[in-house]
Amino acid sequence: MDDYDLAIIGCGPTGEKAAAQAAYFDKRVIILECADDPGGAAVQTGTLPSKTLREAAMYLSGYRNRELYGVAVELNPDATIRTLLERTGAIRRGEATRMRDNLARHKVTYCNDFGEVIGPNTVRARSTGTVVTARFILIATGSAPYRPANINFDSPRIHDTDEILLIDEIPASLTIIGAGVIGCEYGCMFSALGTRVTIIDRSPGILGFLDTELIERLQQSMERAGVTFILSADWQTIEEIEDGIKTSYRLKEDTFSIETTDLLFAAGRSGRLNGLGLESVGLVPNARGQLQVDESYTTGVPSILAAGDVIGFPALAATSMEQGRVAVCRAFGFDYKTAVSSILPYGIYTIPEVSSVGETERSANAKGIDYVCGRALYRDNARGLITGDTEGITKLLIERATHKVIGVHVIGERATELVHIGQMAIATGASVEIFIELVFNYPTLSESYKYAAYDALQHL
Repeated sequence: MDDYDLAIIGCGPTGEKAAAQAAYFDKRVIILECADDPGGAAVQTGTLPSKTLREAAMYLSGYRNRELYGVAVELNPDATIRTLLERTGAIRRGEATRMRDNLARHKVTYCNDFGEVIGPNTVRARSTGTVVTARFILIATGSAPYRPANINFDSPRIHDTDEILLIDEIPASLTIIGAGVIGCEYGCMFSALGTRVTIIDRSPGILGFLDTELIERLQQSMERAGVTFILSADWQTIEEIEDGIKTSYRLKEDTFSIETTDLLFAAGRSGRLNGLGLESVGLVPNARGQLQVDESYTTGVPSILAAGDVIGFPALAATSMEQGRVAVCRAFGFDYKTAVSSILPYGIYTIPEVSSVGETERSANAKGIDYVCGRALYRDNARGLITGDTEGITKLLIERATHKVIGVHVIGERATELVHIGQMAIATGASVEIFIELVFNYPTLSESYKYAAYDALQHL
C-alpha cells in the first residue's frame, strides 16, 4: 500500500485546492512546498501584492479624485514602494495562514521541503531525504519570470516581474518590455504613481485576446494617463548606463533607443520545473519549461499529473485552482468535477480594470455567429457619475436568432466583479431579456446591464 493516495509538489493556488479536493473524498494527501510559506507567486510575489500596489497607487495618487469634486491630491514625494506596500505583509500572512488552516482542516500532511520525483510513484523531500510513495503525483510548482540569458538581471535597475515589488524608490522613468497582462498592469500602476512609462512589444497591439473595442478604450485611457506605447518593435539590447538603462529596439527597418532610470522585463513566464527530477521518469518540458497534459491533466506518465501555470495558458490563479480540482477528480474517478468550465472570465487589473467572458466580436465573426451588441456607458449611469468613472462601458454580445447572451465585456470601475453577472447569464443559456426583467439596486454599476440590454434589443 502506498504511503499516500496523492503527493503534490507545490502549494500555490493549484496545489492547495487539489489537496483539499482529494482530502474531501477521504484520500490521504501530502503536499511539499519549498518556500517558507504557502501561496506561490499568487500570494507571495505576484497576484495579491501587485493588486495591493494598484489600490495603494490609486488611493494615494488621488487617481479617483482628480476630476471629481475639484479635489486635487498629490502623492507624497517621500513615498516609496515599500511604504505603499505596507499592507502586503499582512495580506500575505493572512492568506498563508488561511491556506495552512484549510489543509489542516482537511487533514493534509504539509511538508516544508523541496520535492523531487524519483519514480513514477515516488517523491523525495530533498532536505530530510524522506521518501514517500503515492498512487498519483501532481506537479503544481507554478511559474517564474522568463529571463533571457543576454539580460543582466543582477543590475539593480533591471527587474523581472517577481522582484519589481522589492525595489525601494518609485522610478522616475520605466521601460517595460512586454505589453501583455503583467506589462500593462504594472504600466498603469507606475504611471499613476508619476513614473514616465514606455511599453515596448513586438505585437501590433496589446492584449489581443480581448474584444477589440475594449483594447482600443484601454490603450487610449493609458495613453491619456501618460503611458507611451512602441508596438511592432523588437528589443535588441538592454545595457546599463550612468543613472539608468538604455534599451535599443528595431522598428520597421530602423533601430532606435530609449533611456530610462529602470527597466521591467515582462515578456512571459516559464514553468518552474528545475530540479524536480522529471527526467528520471522520462518527462521533458518544452522550451518554456511547461509540461504537456491531456484533458485529464495527465502527463506522459499515467501516474503523474500537472496543472496550473506549469502547463501554460491561460495561467490564471482562478483557472489553475479549477484545473487542480478537476485533475484529482478525474484521476480518482470522482463523479464530481469532470472538466474546467469552458466559460472562463479574464480579469485584468489595469487602470481602468478590464474583464471579459465569452465570445468577442472577432471570435463570433470567425464562427459565423450572427450577433448584435448592446452598450451602456458609465457616464450615463448614476453610480458612474458619483464615482467619477466616465470612461467605463458594459458591452453585451447577443445572438440574433436566440437572443442568448454569448459575450460580456466590461471596462471601468469594478469590471472584474461586474463580469460575473454576465458570466452566469452565459452559463445558464439566458436570453438578454433576463436583464430587462431583473430589478437592480439603484444607484449601482450593475444597473448598466439593464441599459446595455435595452440597447441590444433596439438592434434586434
